[in-house]
Amino acid sequence: MHMVHEMRRLRAEHAALATLSRFLMDIVAAPAPPRPTELAAVRGMFRDTLVRHLKCEDWVLYPRLKASGDRELTRLAGEFVHEMGHLADDFVAYDAHWGEPQVAADWPGFCRETEAVLDAIAMRMEREESELYPAAERLGEPLRHAAHG
Repeated sequence: MHMVHEMRRLRAEHAALATLSRFLMDIVAAPAPPRPTELAAVRGMFRDTLVRHLKCEDWVLYPRLKASGDRELTRLAGEFVHEMGHLADDFVAYDAHWGEPQVAADWPGFCRETEAVLDAIAMRMEREESELYPAAERLGEPLRHAAHG
């Protein structure tokens, strides 16, 4: 897939994750849990989108950028992996811990952990949008110009 199309898809996934995150934040702002099916539906959509997105970034985008030959891009991708590469594992642990019985037994704890995990994901997405993605798109520019030149 061409870098431009890949970046467009990653940005669209960020938008979807931001929307689903707002839904989850609205749910955990409530004093009591919603119907389990409502929470499960939103969590499931968020989980599926996030896992697909992180796999693409962590297994494809970051390694490609690290191997780009561009010193600054290699450094930036390595920095992101070092600082945020654990996010997928952290989310999997959070998601596995908070099954329906655990949520019902400790709603305030679930809310705190959900807010923390969503904040970490939001921070990663903001940094990717402001730093990493623009750098990745610059890498793709010479390739596009060469192909059309």
